[in-house]
Amino acid sequence: MTPFERGRLQRIRLHVMPTKRFKTFAISLFAGLPLDEATVTPVALIPFVLRRGTANTPETIAFREKLDDLYGAGFGFDVYKRGDSQIVQFRMDVINDRFVSSDTPLLAASLQFLGDVLTDPLIENNGFRQKYVDAEKTTLRKRLEAIVNDKIRYAAERCLEEMCADEPYRLHPLGRLDQIGAIAPAALHEHYEQWLENAALDLYVVGDTSLEEVSRLVTEAFKLKEGTPSPYTKPDVNHPVKEVKNVIERMEVSQGKLNMGLRTGIGYDDEAYPASLMYNGILGGYPHSKLFLNVREKESLAYYAASRLDGHKGICTIQSGIEFANYDRAVAIIKEQLESIKQGNLSELELSQTKAMISNHLRELQDSAYEMIAYDFNSVLTGKQRSAQQLLEQVQAVTAADIVKVAERVQLDTIYFLRDRKEA
Repeated sequence: MTPFERGRLQRIRLHVMPTKRFKTFAISLFAGLPLDEATVTPVALIPFVLRRGTANTPETIAFREKLDDLYGAGFGFDVYKRGDSQIVQFRMDVINDRFVSSDTPLLAASLQFLGDVLTDPLIENNGFRQKYVDAEKTTLRKRLEAIVNDKIRYAAERCLEEMCADEPYRLHPLGRLDQIGAIAPAALHEHYEQWLENAALDLYVVGDTSLEEVSRLVTEAFKLKEGTPSPYTKPDVNHPVKEVKNVIERMEVSQGKLNMGLRTGIGYDDEAYPASLMYNGILGGYPHSKLFLNVREKESLAYYAASRLDGHKGICTIQSGIEFANYDRAVAIIKEQLESIKQGNLSELELSQTKAMISNHLRELQDSAYEMIAYDFNSVLTGKQRSAQQLLEQVQAVTAADIVKVAERVQLDTIYFLRDRKEA
């Protein structure tokens, strides 16, 4: 049973958890659109510009002082992707009125602040303020350049880009460097209006409140056009692999980055999802995993070796850092670990340790309002209602045979290797 009460208000889905467990109100607003080459970069830029000022607080310093007036309320945002969707998440954290002497109800003031940010931004000459757009284009450009400079992140992104070359998932949620320069204030405002009109909007509030109160406050704070909430489109996780892609890229690097992309064919809403979590944990999700022990510890072939599961896209990725000369041997041993799981070479210790790690993580969700929000948002994205307790019980029930069934569905899709410029 979900602890969230649900409601709808114009184009916003409301999710409220009334609780006295926390001394603060945790507020998250998710705005999601399908990943698209034409919109991914301007949509990524929009929240950077929105944080600079609103119609009520046009100067950035006044915008920040407003947060100080709310007893140092926290405000921030992220831009990321889930499945084939680009999601902008705004977060606010404000103390409960019971613990301070405030003339203004702080939840009401916080939702008004967020409503202004999202729906009443500063507009000049039919566009966003020029100097804010110019400054935030520089910020976004630096964020993307930082990925190129971080070769571990760069290799992980490039592997996915090659693996999903014909899918929206190839796009980075922060957009493309070569598109930033051409974005003008008026054009960005047009993108903003389309984004606000078409995005799937979900507002979460956790704290000492009620769905009725939040509904009333949101009605007063958000200036949205009438309509119904937009749905999320589930990505197709079934991509049969006809031939493994082998990609070698050369840059000025001192250590090779070997990444592999695997298709699981299993999404978050699949009954086999708990077993896929176990599969990833045993493969490379934890320090006791096969990749860590066999590739890094026993063979000393890698500086790091791990795997990561994206259950929304049905993709599992392997990341490792190796010496250039160890490429063939490292690939062979990683493939041996994939085959080992498929053959059912799973010890009771591997099973129990992995279940313990996943279970601890699921239990720890209850200690953070934002973690509970993030977990519940999975149900919005996929249409699959599965509480953390239910998932915990399902993971505990996973058998070795269940993991083998997952392994039999897994297909190696792409091998990506980032190495030095010297020819072999």
